Amino acid sequence: MRDLAHGTCLVALLPVIEPGVIEHRQSRFGRWLRERRVAIAVWIAVVEGLLLIVHAIPRLLTLAIAVAVVVVFFWLGHRLRPGVARDVAWIAAVSQAFVMLIPILVIVVGTLALVAVGILAALALVLLFTTRS
Repeated sequence: MRDLAHGTCLVALLPVIEPGVIEHRQSRFGRWLRERRVAIAVWIAVVEGLLLIVHAIPRLLTLAIAVAVVVVFFWLGHRLRPGVARDVAWIAAVSQAFVMLIPILVIVVGTLALVAVGILAALALVLLFTTRS
């Protein structure tokens, strides 16, 4: 310890190297799933979102199922023991939460596209009226 001005002290910290934590009673598949669960959830949401956008699956039914899956996960998910079942439930809930965001993203992107077209139309009118023929 070294004394500094006004009675403060400086303590040197040693770096701590922790080995990777392996959860007990988890299978190889369980560890694999846990490491990749975010990517799996995103890919499920992307595929389901594309199907939703091209109207291959009904919109309202898809959103109702997505809300139900998320609600059931928050209601019962904490009762599942850590492991494959809980990870699968988590993946399902996260992917469905992403699916619930798709209509919002479509509205936002559509609105931005309309605003951009409006700005381009206004610029075109300004250019047309200001040029001399």
